[in-house]
Amino acid sequence: MIRSFLPPSRLRSPLLIGLAVAALQSAAAANHDVVVYGGSPAGIVAAVAAAREGGSVVVVEPSQWIGGLVTGGLSRSDVGKEETVGGLAREFFTRAAARYHGKSMWYAEPRVNLETFKAMLREAQVTVVRDAPLREVFLRGRRIVEIQTADGRRFAGKAFIDASYEGDLMAKAGVGCIIGRESRDRYNEALAGYHPMPIRPRTTEVMESQCRGLGAEGPHYVHGTPAEISGLDARGEPIFGVRRAPDLKPGDADGLTQSYNYRLCVTRRPDIRAPFSRPAGYDPARYELLLRLIRAYPGVRFGRLFHLGPIAEGKFDLNAQGLVSTDQPGANTAYPAGDLATRERIRHEHADHIRGMLWFLGYDERVPANLREETNAWGLCRDEFTDNGHWPYALYVREARRMIGEHVMTQRDLQRAIVKPDSVAMGSFVIDCHIVQRILAEDGTIRDEGSFQDVSVKPYQIPFRSLTPKRAECENLLVPVCLSASHIAYCSLRMEPVYMALGHASGIAAAMAVREDRPVQSINVTGLRDRLREQKAVLELDIPLTAGLPGIVADDEEAELLGAWKHSSYGDPLDGSAAHDGDTDKGKLQARFRLTVPTTGHYEVRLAYTSAPNRAGNVPVEIIHADDVALAKVNQKLPPPIDAHFTSLGIYRFTPDQPAAITIKNAGTDGYVSIDALQLVNVPSGN
Repeated sequence: MIRSFLPPSRLRSPLLIGLAVAALQSAAAANHDVVVYGGSPAGIVAAVAAAREGGSVVVVEPSQWIGGLVTGGLSRSDVGKEETVGGLAREFFTRAAARYHGKSMWYAEPRVNLETFKAMLREAQVTVVRDAPLREVFLRGRRIVEIQTADGRRFAGKAFIDASYEGDLMAKAGVGCIIGRESRDRYNEALAGYHPMPIRPRTTEVMESQCRGLGAEGPHYVHGTPAEISGLDARGEPIFGVRRAPDLKPGDADGLTQSYNYRLCVTRRPDIRAPFSRPAGYDPARYELLLRLIRAYPGVRFGRLFHLGPIAEGKFDLNAQGLVSTDQPGANTAYPAGDLATRERIRHEHADHIRGMLWFLGYDERVPANLREETNAWGLCRDEFTDNGHWPYALYVREARRMIGEHVMTQRDLQRAIVKPDSVAMGSFVIDCHIVQRILAEDGTIRDEGSFQDVSVKPYQIPFRSLTPKRAECENLLVPVCLSASHIAYCSLRMEPVYMALGHASGIAAAMAVREDRPVQSINVTGLRDRLREQKAVLELDIPLTAGLPGIVADDEEAELLGAWKHSSYGDPLDGSAAHDGDTDKGKLQARFRLTVPTTGHYEVRLAYTSAPNRAGNVPVEIIHADDVALAKVNQKLPPPIDAHFTSLGIYRFTPDQPAAITIKNAGTDGYVSIDALQLVNVPSGN
């Protein structure tokens, strides 16, 4: 019997023999068509989608609560471009918003989100099992046959979906995955790897204006080190939360992820405000860095130390921002691959750290009186998380394991190669990475490492291949949360509406695989996409702005780029993004456009760019045309005169058998060099 259950090559291990015997007892297991591990928003949506397709579905949730972060603290989900959110994800947000009679679409109270998810599960007749962390996974060849939870319960299925934030199911199934950051060279990603950040000096006035949302520097300066602050104590040792810099070069790989925190639901309403409490083991020395930041900016406000996003009914989602906030950089290293005890310890440490921080701000006499008063005007919401002391349920695991599947999403997939033939969802949020660690510079001052925010992307398509393991590893598993992506790509993908959209696709795909009795990698993806469209999922890009322009137009993503160009949404670029040279590596960067004209004739060559006072006034452009090579110079400090996007580089003759080659260079330039698009417009003879 065992020989028919596992291939001979897998019978050499006594452990595998034991697993096989246990799997043969699956008659005692609960059998379902689809088993979803993880009652996260992605898991709930996947379960509902599969059940609506007619399958029997169970959700196995490791904690006591369902709904993950959307019901467990993160009530103000980052949406990106609203038009990219459709299908069951939009259905959920619409149903939750109905409570507020049109006053709020995307942000609802945690308890309302929970009620909405429960209603969707109940209507779809999905079985939900809570407090059931995963213990073991049993496979037959390349297929999972059942899972066992810590209390011994077993759940058999024909298809499985790992919707956990940690990727435990895929890891125990032997699916290839990674924890930490790839090197810059692994996928040719400019942002990848070890990433020390410079100090970005800010005056007290700027800090104050940012607190009110009026900062001229913009929200992307919320992250970063704002001033020179010593990270050493009297003995010359790093203070709490700061470590010595590792022996790495910028761009090197390591095993670290961006920091975690709890997303609190807070209010100033006296009728529901529960005062912040002092945690057991409170130690004010843990907040020395916070005190030094306050002393550097004596007028800093509560709303500058924390991001306060309004939800509804006078409640706010409190999140981290800046150098010192609710994030605890470096404290989560053991979490992604940790056992249950390790993860529970880390959860408690994060909760106590934030409780202690709020107590410190409210009661330590070294904190300015006005900041103490402002802190104590806030509190937890007495009508939220009533079975957990009003503290949110879910630790914000921003990143844990990431699958290495059929297609790995990378920075290029978010900014340039944004179209996918097997698209099943879309993403649009900026590449946003919270601090990975706080390190000491050579002079003993603090730098944050690994953080960046507001790195623009274009609305991009997410391929079905990024949800499936490699066929040789597992044939009946889909992974919508810990999907196949690099660290950099995951910094944009890791938003709950995106997870939910991918859960929607995974649920239908799992039902199709069961119905057709084939590997998930072999389902009819065209049929999957058609079904998703029927359910109002958003799979396609909007028509690019360049599509309506006359002549031949190539966006910056179509240029051949030499060197590390950076992408930005500054200004009003065509198709949402342009590129610039960062005012660095002068003489080393080029961007070449190659365009083929349909008929021989004279064409006006136009360059689109985004202007600004810090742009170069002497950008050299080389135009290879049918008769010769021409040179032009562009003053990008001046706004483009043609349709507010383009400037003319002259009129030249081109032929169909010789592509036009226009190259923008940065040699000798006196500022930032911008490229947005290139246009060839036919000029009729005689003009």
